[in-house]
Amino acid sequence: MKLPTAGLIALKGDKLLLAYSNNKKAWYLPGGKIDKNETAIEALIREIKEELSLELNPNNIEYYCHISAPAFGEPESIMMEQDCFLYDLKDKNVEASHEIGALKYFSYQEYLQEPIQVCGVITVYNHLVSDKKVNQ
Repeated sequence: MKLPTAGLIALKGDKLLLAYSNNKKAWYLPGGKIDKNETAIEALIREIKEELSLELNPNNIEYYCHISAPAFGEPESIMMEQDCFLYDLKDKNVEASHEIGALKYFSYQEYLQEPIQVCGVITVYNHLVSDKKVNQ
């Protein structure tokens, strides 16, 4: 079964913004599930408003990549299909809300030190390293 999602890629230097899910006890890309009759960008805008109390400007959202990975914390048969979008937050103040417990920028090496690592986040880091957007 496929789980369509949209994820935000916000970078600060060599670090990627991740959101801590209180429900799953792991760090993820901010974003979430795409609802029926909703585009990936519409879902991203909605989810970021809910999770980070931030209004994204649709004109500044840039498609980056699509990833497929096992959906963390879900039955093995569920594959996350995620459209990932770059967005420059500049120095905007973002705050965690709803099921998000915290926000933090991680280097790839810092993320690899976390006790729980999400396959989809590792896949995104691999794309970012390959495209020289962050260092390994």
